[in-house]
Amino acid sequence: MSNLQTNLAAQSSALRQHRTLTPSPCVQAEPSNLLDALIEHLGVRNDAALSRALYLSAPMISKLRSKTLPVSATVLVRMHDVTGLGIRELRALMGDQRRRFGIDDFNDLQEHECSEPLN
Repeated sequence: MSNLQTNLAAQSSALRQHRTLTPSPCVQAEPSNLLDALIEHLGVRNDAALSRALYLSAPMISKLRSKTLPVSATVLVRMHDVTGLGIRELRALMGDQRRRFGIDDFNDLQEHECSEPLN
């Protein structure tokens, strides 16, 4: 393996680690609030019925509620497709009121987004 390939591999590894950063400490996301709101919005009785309505497995709903599994973009899109609620609205239900999302914005979130309300 050449030096160039070694550098690329190291950069790729660093990028993967950067992508798995935890959310900013100012973001107190509560997936259980989101799930409770979806249960009410869809008119279902419990997490099992919610999992069937969202076409997600019951263990996944349980892991989302217990914060073992983060609410991913894929899950948010599924919730949007089923409920018709906007992604920003779904994030607001969870307590995440950041305006922008992405790897490049992580430092900006820590400095600026903590105090900005969602409009």
